[in-house]
Order: sequence, then structure tokens, then C-alpha cells
Amino acid sequence: MNLIFVHGWSVTNTDTYGGLPEALVAAAGAYHLDLSIQHINLGRYISFHDEVTVDDIARALDQALRDLPGNAQAIQPFSCITHSTGGPVVRHWINRYFGTGRLTQLPLRHLVMLAPANHGSALAVLGKERVGRIKAWFSGVEPGQKVLDWLSLGSYGQWTLNEDFLSYDYADTAFFPFVLTGQGIDRQLYDFLNNYLVEPGSDGVVRVAGANMNYRYLAIEQNNELLRKQPPTYRLVADDHQPVRIAPPVPLGVYANYSHSGKKMGIMASITPQGATVQPVVNDILQCLLVDNQQSYQQRAEALTKLTQREQEGKERYAMLIFNVHDNQGNRFAKDDFDVFLLAGRDYQPQLLPKGFFMDRQMNGITSNLVYYLNVDKMNQIKDGLFGLRIVARPSGGFSYYYAAEFRSDGASYANIIAPNQTTYVDITLNRQVDKNVFRFDPADQPRKNFKNLPVAGEPIDN
Repeated sequence: MNLIFVHGWSVTNTDTYGGLPEALVAAAGAYHLDLSIQHINLGRYISFHDEVTVDDIARALDQALRDLPGNAQAIQPFSCITHSTGGPVVRHWINRYFGTGRLTQLPLRHLVMLAPANHGSALAVLGKERVGRIKAWFSGVEPGQKVLDWLSLGSYGQWTLNEDFLSYDYADTAFFPFVLTGQGIDRQLYDFLNNYLVEPGSDGVVRVAGANMNYRYLAIEQNNELLRKQPPTYRLVADDHQPVRIAPPVPLGVYANYSHSGKKMGIMASITPQGATVQPVVNDILQCLLVDNQQSYQQRAEALTKLTQREQEGKERYAMLIFNVHDNQGNRFAKDDFDVFLLAGRDYQPQLLPKGFFMDRQMNGITSNLVYYLNVDKMNQIKDGLFGLRIVARPSGGFSYYYAAEFRSDGASYANIIAPNQTTYVDITLNRQVDKNVFRFDPADQPRKNFKNLPVAGEPIDN
């Protein structure tokens, strides 16, 4: 088996892989897996220069694979283990060079992602503003601005990559992705910096919901059904044929005692060759690498689901909602131009939501996408089982404006939209209203008149 490793953001030394490569070799015999240290290549890529993008890294990865011995004519079958940003990097490479149309030609057989930032990291904004500068000062490198832009919650890169992956079909290919992530916090390492580093439902850097490849996509559009007269509020509706798109299932394993990094608890850095067979993540990686058909893939998924349930027993679970709000004319809103309210109960009001459900709010400064982090187990107490969204956009009056909009579950379970350990992308289209008086004609045989102070007609055009 040919195996490559791909590290995460800002790494400057291949010692980041710790003893994991040697541990896998040491334990491989117990699973009758043909793996030697000569079969392993350790990736190293530049993420600590501000001009380098995730796409640049994916392009360089493709060349590096072709430069490996035996790959001059074509990339030979291989498996891959990634950590953190390495997961999105490899997924971007897959999407760029193969995508849904050529997935059967993909030479990658197994993609085992350790703590991948598939939906970003709440910490990335700190990396840009603080952590990155601190690390850069100590390491003598740049923070890696373009990569951090990708990693920031609600980035354009995450949205497009994950929307593309909704159409992937693993069932008809020999490609088997996995996500293994921690939910432990190494407080000795992190708690002096920021609350995000001790955030529940995360490993100190990446939320379980931010790692999980099982996610959802909801697209809703404003129509002409009036729900409230004051202020005028119109319904948001989903596609009748496919109201919620669900990503193809990918096995997820969550560990209570692994954190993102660090030699004490890190899901990669804490692994040692000594006692390799008793280290949970080593055994689970090797079992993932043994998968060779849909039946064994399903069995591995079921085993990891049981692991996750066991490891999360007695712990509260969390989810992310990522809102992309725009209008039907292609205009995007600035960060102060709209508000998103979660609603509950038969009257669909914010005050009817269960106490303690809301954990965090973060807005992407580049895309204006809004990210909410919610306690799903608290949301299970939602009043009447009814869930909704209210969007209030500005301006709400004048010659060009927006009416408020609401999405209502109307009896459908909120669990169709929000699921534990998952991210839901919510694409919201509002109708831009244009007042009739923005453009009018006057008869040429009438006196000329000044329209500098013309009032609004209070009647929107109908196109």
C-alpha cells in the first residue's frame, strides 16, 4: 500500500507527523496489512506565505504526486492520511482534477481525515488577527493570509467545495473517505488564549460539526405570500422536490480524549510507535485502510457510529448553521445590512426558543456569511416542535428596499434541517423591491418639472 501524509496550516517541519507513520507500520501486521515505512511519503507544503492559496497548494500537490517514483505516466493508486487543513486541501485537489465526472478515475483509494477543517474553524479569525501574528513572530514566517481566509467560518471556498461534494457518489467508485476527530480539550496548551480554544463540541481548534463530512444544504427563496402585515413579511420557501439536500454519507468517528494538537492529547502528535496497537486512532485508521468494497465501508461506518455514540454519551452535541443571504438580482449584503433570527413555536417567535441553545455567532468579514453555533440537545426542547427563520434586510424602505422574510417548518421536523455534529448551509434569496417612481415618463406637451424631491409611490414594480 502506498500511503501519503498531508499536514495542516502553518506547519514548517515534517516532525508534525510525530510517531503516527511508524505506529501504523508497527501495528499493520496485526491487521495483515502490507505497509512498510518505505511505502509512506510525508507531504510538506507552503501555507505560511500570505500569497499562497488553497488552490495553489492543490495544484502543487498534483505535481508532487506525479513526481513520485512510478507516477510519470499516471498517478498510481494510493491512500492518504491528512490532519486539519490537509483534509480540505486534498478534497480541493479531488474536486479540481476529477470532480463528479471523473471520480471513477481517481487514484486515491482511502482518505482518512484527522480533525479536518472541512467547514472551517472558529479559530481562523484569531489566526488572522492575533494567533497568526504571534506564531509568525516566533516562527519567522508569515501567517498565511490566503489559507486563513479559506479556513475562516463562512468562506467562499468552503461553500463552493462542499456544495460540489453534495453531488459525489461514493457508492459507485472505489474511493472511501473517513473523518476521525477529537472532542477533547488540552487546557494546559490552549486556555490562556481564547474561549474558542476550550469550546464545547470541538477539539480546541475544529468543531465536530466543522469536521464532519455529513452535512446539509437548504436553499429558500422569498415568494409573494404575506405572513405578517406589520412589518410586511413574506414567506421563504424551499424547493418542493428537494427541500434539503444531504451530503453522501461518510463514516465519522469522534473521540472524547483526543484534542487537535499537542503531544499529550493530539490526535496525531500524541501517537507513538510504542504500544501502537492499543492506541484507538491507530487501530481505527488501519481498519479504514482495510476497506475495499461498499459492504466493508458500511460496516466501518456502523462501527464508527457506535464509537461516536459511546464517546459522546452524557455530553451535549452541537451543530453549525451557515447563512448566505443575497437578493434575486445577484446583490450581496454587507455585514450590517441584515439580521437573522431563529424562531420557534406556533407563533414563530424568537422568545419561544429553548434556553441555552445559542452558543456562538461569527460573521465572515469577506463574504458576509453568518455562522451560528447551536446546542442541538437544547434544541430538542423546541416549543411545539416548530422551527423557523426570520430575515430582516436593509434598507426596508425608500426607492429600493426589502421586505422581511420568514421560513416556517410548518410541522416538518427541525431535525431535517439541524442535526447533531453537522453543518447546514442555508442559501437565502430575498426579492429586491423597486419603487414605481424610480423611473416614470412625462408627456412632452406638458410643462417641464423638477423631480428632485419626488416622493416614493409606495408601489413596487412587478418585474
